[in-house]
Amino acid sequence: MTVWLLGDQLHPDAAPLGSADHVLLIEAHAFAERRPYHPQKLTLVFSAMRHFRDDLRDRGYDVTYLQAETFGDALDRYFEVNPGDDLLGLRSPSHGADDRRRELVSERGGTLTLVENDLFLTSREQFDDWAGERDENETFRQEGWYRHVRRETGILMDGDEPVGGAWNYDEDNRETPPPEWTPPDVPRFEPDATTREVQQFVADRYGGHWGAMDEFVWPVTREAATQALEHFVSVRLPEFGTYQDAMRDGEWALCHSLLSAALNLGLLRPREVVEPVVAAYESGDAPLNSVEGFVRQVIGWREFMRHVYRRAMPNLGSANQLGQTASLPPLYWDGETEMQCLSEAVTHVHDRGYAHHIERLMLLSNFALLYGVDPAELNEWFHLGFVDAYHWVTTPNVVGMGSFGTDVLSSKPYAASANYVDKMSDHCSACPYAKTKTTGENACPFNALYWDFLKRNEETLRGTGRMGLMYSHVDRKDDAELEAIRERADEVRERAADGSL
Repeated sequence: MTVWLLGDQLHPDAAPLGSADHVLLIEAHAFAERRPYHPQKLTLVFSAMRHFRDDLRDRGYDVTYLQAETFGDALDRYFEVNPGDDLLGLRSPSHGADDRRRELVSERGGTLTLVENDLFLTSREQFDDWAGERDENETFRQEGWYRHVRRETGILMDGDEPVGGAWNYDEDNRETPPPEWTPPDVPRFEPDATTREVQQFVADRYGGHWGAMDEFVWPVTREAATQALEHFVSVRLPEFGTYQDAMRDGEWALCHSLLSAALNLGLLRPREVVEPVVAAYESGDAPLNSVEGFVRQVIGWREFMRHVYRRAMPNLGSANQLGQTASLPPLYWDGETEMQCLSEAVTHVHDRGYAHHIERLMLLSNFALLYGVDPAELNEWFHLGFVDAYHWVTTPNVVGMGSFGTDVLSSKPYAASANYVDKMSDHCSACPYAKTKTTGENACPFNALYWDFLKRNEETLRGTGRMGLMYSHVDRKDDAELEAIRERADEVRERAADGSL
C-alpha cells in the first residue's frame, strides 16, 4: 500500500503509516506564486517535508519524494512508474482539497482512499453528532463545544465537573506585565544544512515575496517540535495564562507557546501537546488559569475552527454581511504608520511570520473591521503572512470572527476603541496619537473609526443581543458630535489609504 501524505500531515505515527510499505510525498512549487507567501512560511513547509522524508527513510520506509510545479505534474511522473497504483491518505481540512486529489489520481488511472485525519483530537462524525444536521442558517458557539470535548475526553475534568469548579478562567488571564517584568527567552532552532538549502531555494525562486527571512527560529522536525513543547511547559506556561492577552512594545512572543506552526504541520498532535500541560498543573508546576487557557485554545478553539470551517464552506469564504469593500491600507505591507500598536504588530508579522492571538484579533483584524476592509482581502493577507496559516485556519478566524463577515460563530463583532488597546498594552504611552481623544488632529484613529463603525452598521448590529451597551453610548452622542466623528473617520481612512496615517 502506498501512503500519500501532504505537507501538513508530517506526524511519524500518522494512522496510514501503520500499513504502509511505500510513502509518497510531493513538494509542489507553483502554488507559492499565487500569493506572495512569507518566505519563512515557505521555508518551514518545504524544510519540514524534507526532514520528514529523511526521517521516514531512516526508519525503513521506501519513500518517493517528488519536487514538481503542481501535484498533477508530480502524479504524472509517479503513475508512469507505478501504473494503476492504489493510494491511501488522510483527509485534508481544506475545503475541496480531497475531491481535487481524488480527481487528479483518478485521471491518471489510480485510486485514492482517504481516512479520518487523526492529527486532530476530534473527528468529523463527533462534531456532526454534537451539532446535529446541517442547516443553511446554522450558527455555532465555541463554549458549548469546548465543554462537550472536555466531558468526552476527560481532559481537566473531575468526574462530571471541571477541575477547579469553573470551565474557564478568563478573568484571571487579562493582566498586563509590570514594567520590570522580563519575558522568557524564545527557543531557537538554528537552520541546519537542509533548512539552509531550502532558504536559498526560497530566496532564489520567491525573492519578491513579502516578509523577512533572517529571524527564522521555527522547529522543522519532530524532535525540535517536542523540544519546543518541553520548553513551553517548563519555562513559559506558568505565566502564560496571566499575560496571554497582553501586548508590549518590543516583545513579539511574551509567554505564548509558539507551537501553532508545529501543530498545523502535523509534527505534534493536540493530545500530546495538552497532556504535559495538564500534568504540569497536577504536579503543582503551573497554575490552573494558565493550563485551562492553553487547553481551551487547543482542544476547544482550534478543533472548533476546523469543524465550523468544514460546515460553513464554501459560503464562509465570501461572507460579508456588513458589505465591507475597502482595500487593505498600505500600512499592512510596510508597517509605516505612527500608530504604535499597528506598527508593532505588522512588524512582528513581517519579521517572523507571527503575531499572537490578541494582536491578530484586536489590532490587525479590529482596525481592518473598523476601517471597512473586504473580509476576503484581509483573509488573503493573514493566509500569506503567517507561518501557521492555512485556509481552514484563517477563514473562520478572519472572515467569521475578526471581520464579522457572518454570525456563524460569534454573535457580535470584535470591535474596540483605543480603550482596549491601552488596557492590554503599553503601546499608547509611546504613541503620538492621544488615546483619550476621538476627534481632532492627534486623536487616536481607533476611536473615531469605532464610533463611526457602530453608526454605519447600526441597522445590522443594533438588534443583536450583545450590542445593547455599545448602542446606549452611541445614543448619548448628539448630531454635532456624530458629524465630527464621521469627518474624523473619513480623514483617518483617507490618510491610511495614502500611507500617511
